[in-house]
Amino acid sequence: MKALHTLPLLFAATLACSAKPNVIVIFADDLGYADLGCQAKEPDVRTPHLDRFAKEGVRFTSGYVTAPQCSPSRAGLMTGRHQQCIGFDTIPDGPLPLEEVTMAEMLQPAGYITGQVGKWHLEPNALCIAWAQKNHPDIHPDKKGRITVPAKDRIAYLPLNQGFTEYFTGEMNQYYANYSLDGRPRPPGPLADKGFRIDIQTEAALAFIRRNQAKPFFLYLAYYGPHTPLELAKPYVNQFTGEMPLRRRAALSMIAGIDDGVGRVMSLLKELDLDKNTLVVFTSDNGAPLHKRLDSPINGDAGGWDGSLNTPWVGEKGMLAEGGIRVPYLARWPGTIPGGRVIDTPVSTLDIAPTALAAADTKTPANLDGTSLLSLLRQPSVPLAPRILHWRFWNQIACRDERWKYLSVRNQKEFLFDLSTDEHETRNVADQHPEILERLRNSSDSWAAGLQPPGRPQGGSYPGETASYREYFNLDLK
Repeated sequence: MKALHTLPLLFAATLACSAKPNVIVIFADDLGYADLGCQAKEPDVRTPHLDRFAKEGVRFTSGYVTAPQCSPSRAGLMTGRHQQCIGFDTIPDGPLPLEEVTMAEMLQPAGYITGQVGKWHLEPNALCIAWAQKNHPDIHPDKKGRITVPAKDRIAYLPLNQGFTEYFTGEMNQYYANYSLDGRPRPPGPLADKGFRIDIQTEAALAFIRRNQAKPFFLYLAYYGPHTPLELAKPYVNQFTGEMPLRRRAALSMIAGIDDGVGRVMSLLKELDLDKNTLVVFTSDNGAPLHKRLDSPINGDAGGWDGSLNTPWVGEKGMLAEGGIRVPYLARWPGTIPGGRVIDTPVSTLDIAPTALAAADTKTPANLDGTSLLSLLRQPSVPLAPRILHWRFWNQIACRDERWKYLSVRNQKEFLFDLSTDEHETRNVADQHPEILERLRNSSDSWAAGLQPPGRPQGGSYPGETASYREYFNLDLK
């Protein structure tokens, strides 16, 4: 039996643990800037629950991801560090090394149960040639330059080995899970479900919350949508009857499914009396892939336009133009974050980990590259300290300092944009402000010197990059 004099201390520790807020990060996939009704950019979007989410919390109009591509963007989110610090510039640079500390691993020492649902995409995949050459010299790429990853290696890099105690990991209808949709624990292993993938991922998230309602928890809900392959998702598609491309109708139905899922999460938090003790952040892994908005049949298509839109920004997924990296970004915590605010301060998904750690009142690792947004969220009069946001991707490097944005492509063309104007990235003002151009160029070079590999992009052939910069900037890259 424990000594009686220790009981008050144990009771106090229990109260302190239970008072810690829950944290939920909801990450959509290829969702464009214009794809929420609260953004007020496209009239055909219907997202009433996310619109309410924004009214009850904060909507950032200058929210950014760390890359215009899913895997590196997710690596930045999960580690709170520029993914280039570990050489994770693009998808083939994966997987995320197991020694990297994830947000889940940062929160576990503070007593958090950690859960992951949906897309992970930080395990080795068919494009991870360098990883295969290092770990499996006997595995060789096929004629399409792809490898077959052994199942045991894929499992070794899934969330269960990156700090998540509970998981329902998967993109379409095949999952790797240690609990079922009814909330019962199960031996870790494959689980199949033929339903609409967005609804499955919502149900898995609700089951996790119900299972862990008595403990502080961290849930990473990564919807696989509206990324292709698209689905005309019922009953959501019935809301969209106007004249529009088939892909737009499919995307809107999938976005409506995500919106419904977010609404169900908020309702369950309210039902379980967790609403005022839960910080929820919603954003996307990158901007929409537009591909000139080409319409085509949707069945079985794993690429092309996903039906989303980046209005009013220039560019798309794969570009460091605003359309590729500027995304919807919402935060909600009733009773702690005053609702109904719109903030234009530039923020990053790198800020989510330090914000969650600050909310949990636990130590933030010194090597994180973001900053806690908690003071800004709680007190609108407290601005963030001045800083410059940085990006490197393919043959592009960019940075943003308040209203000014610097962009260089293949070291052949430099742009300076004033994002505070209606012209934003449609007018290059480099010639008018050479001193600002030089300052931001130097800032980019200084930042890039600390990456792996160091410096500006080292070159490489990326046909999508060439086509995109020709289309949006009339730039013929050599």
